[in-house]
Parts: sequence; structure tokens; C-alpha cells
Amino acid sequence: MQRGPTGSYRITTTVGEQILAFIPAPLPPTPPIVLDASRQARLERALLACGRLDAITALLPDPDLFLYAYVRREAVLSSQIEGTQSSLSDLLLFELDAAHGVPFDDVVEVSNYVAALEHGLSRLAEGFPLCNRLLREIHGKLLARGRGADKQPGAFRTSQNWIGGTRPGNAQFVPPPPDAVEPCIAALERFLHAEDAPGALLKAALAHVQFETIHPFLDGNGRVGRLLIALILHHDGVLRQPLLYLSLYLKQHRAEYYRLLDAVRQSGDWEAWLDFFLDGVAETATGAVDTAHRLLALFAADAAQVQILGRAAANALRVFDALRRRPLASIDDLSRRLGLSFPTVARAVEGLERLGIVREITGKKRERVFVYQAYLDVLNEGTQP
Repeated sequence: MQRGPTGSYRITTTVGEQILAFIPAPLPPTPPIVLDASRQARLERALLACGRLDAITALLPDPDLFLYAYVRREAVLSSQIEGTQSSLSDLLLFELDAAHGVPFDDVVEVSNYVAALEHGLSRLAEGFPLCNRLLREIHGKLLARGRGADKQPGAFRTSQNWIGGTRPGNAQFVPPPPDAVEPCIAALERFLHAEDAPGALLKAALAHVQFETIHPFLDGNGRVGRLLIALILHHDGVLRQPLLYLSLYLKQHRAEYYRLLDAVRQSGDWEAWLDFFLDGVAETATGAVDTAHRLLALFAADAAQVQILGRAAANALRVFDALRRRPLASIDDLSRRLGLSFPTVARAVEGLERLGIVREITGKKRERVFVYQAYLDVLNEGTQP
């Protein structure tokens, strides 16, 4: 279906030159999106994959364990799309306060993302609505430290921004002028809570494009826009545990992703974007289920190995359990978290090292750091900078 542009252009002046800024029309699209048989099948396949993911998280002995790991994996991937070079190991070392030699600005940016996501989830758990105030709070956490701290954290922009190019005049895309940001973002909030809003998956797909088009912040729009997808699916009850993050899919198909965003704005091709989005949800949810099964099998096999340590197995299992929660730790950290003496933990770690479950990664005699390598390897898939 040919709709034409999904908004209007306004001539505005910024940094000394006249430009055309794009102001998106409020959602939902007009005329309505066509849900033909093929698209309906895609939607059902994506919902089924989300249902499987929700079911396995309900069966997990400790869903928070997976949430901890997935949130950090998502933080690394989403930040990499914006150009950071931090790895998951860098982030875990930083959180352990042992991040010597890692790119500090990059890892702070990733750590901020974890704080922003966890803040959003905790606010929703308190019953706070998914609204523009919450998006501003999340943005405030995202830009609290490091790069971007001077870009109005927690506030919608009051100046013109642009995407691509060296200046507004040669930009690939110019979002709405600053005076149009508040009305556009208010309309998006009304859409999120409208009684006749589409189901959560379609709502998330439409809202993501609209948010990216409005680009309401001076910095961090891409990361907040990707977070918005996860928050909608969690808020609307598609997933009890917020374990679906599309950053890996978007990273792997980055050129197509940007092309489809432009196609929606320029020609109203919402259908092509929806097909891409729904395929991404199905692929990502299926991958998350597979990862959960593989990690459960890994934990069970390694826990069985630990049993052969005999009398030392009890403390080794406690340390092993702590490493399932955080796959990178020092003896001091494990001792503090478990309430065990340093020598007791050191002996337990030595046993795990002999079994090949953990390895030391600093090469130092003091302040050594150990990693549950097989677990980290699974989490690392696709996160290499």
C-alpha cells in the first residue's frame, strides 16, 4: 500500500542554515496497517515464540539469574550499536571494580545502560505507568556519567538535532524542531495507553519507529528507543520476565533496519517494517529459549562434576552457585557475598579450577579474578565489539 510520507516537513533554521525538519503524524497509521495472511502468520509465530520464552522463565529455578545476565548482555549490544567497544567481560570487571585497562568511557556508558534498564523495570514493578516521565528518568540514568553527561540528561531537547551528516544541511534525517518535540511525544504516550491500541507486539513495533523519528533527546535516543520495546512487552504482559531484547538482531541487520525506518517516514511502508520486526522478535525469543536450555544443561553438568570433590563439594557448590549468578568474581568478592572465610573460598575455587570449571584471568598472585568461562562463552555469543 502506498501511503506517502507519514508526517509533514517544516522549514526551520538552525546553526545558520535553513533545513526541512520532519514532524511525524500521530499513531496509529492512516490508513490502517494491512494484516494479510502472511503478516498475521508472522505475528502468530512471534507471539508463540514469546509464549515459549515466558513459559521457560516460569520453570527456571531462579529467573533473576537469567535476568541479571541478559540485562548486561543487552547493555553491551545496545551500546555497541552506538559505537562503544566494551565487551561483557569489561562490564563485569568494571562492576567488580577491577576494570584496569578497559576503555573507561565505553564501559561507563554500558554500566549506565544497565542502571537505566534496571530503573525502568523497578519503576514498572512499583506500578508506575509506562509514560514520558519514566522515559526521562531512564534517560537521566543513561547519561548520568561519562560521555553524554552534558547532553541534558533526563530532559527532552530544546535545540535541533539531526542524524547522519556533518551538519543539518547534509543530514540523512532531521527530526522535529524543538517546539514540536513535546506535542509529538505526548501523542506517542496517548497511543501507548489508548483503549483501541493494537496488541503489544504491534504497539511496540509502531512506538519504536515513532520514538526514533521524534528523537526527543540530544543523545541516547537509540538506546532508549530499543529499551522502549522491552518495556512495552513487559508492561503489557507478553513477558513476565523482561528477557526479550532485539539489539543483537538489529546489530546484525543494521543497514536494513535503518533503510526500513526511512521507508516508513518517506513512503509509509509500515508493513515492511512490521515484517522485519516480527521476524526479529520470533528469532530473538527462540534464541533466548535455546540459550536458557543450554545454560540449564551446562549448570546441571558442572554441578554434577563438583560432587566428585567429596567433602569439599559443599563449599565448592556454594561458590559455584555464586558464579552462576555472576560469572566473573574475585576471592574477596565471593567471600563477602557468601559469608565464608577467604581461605575457605580459595580452596573451593581451587577445586573448581582443577575441574576446569573456572580459570584465573589476571595472571597476578594477588587480587586474582576468576571466570566461569563456559557460562561467559554462551553469553558472549554475538557481543564481540
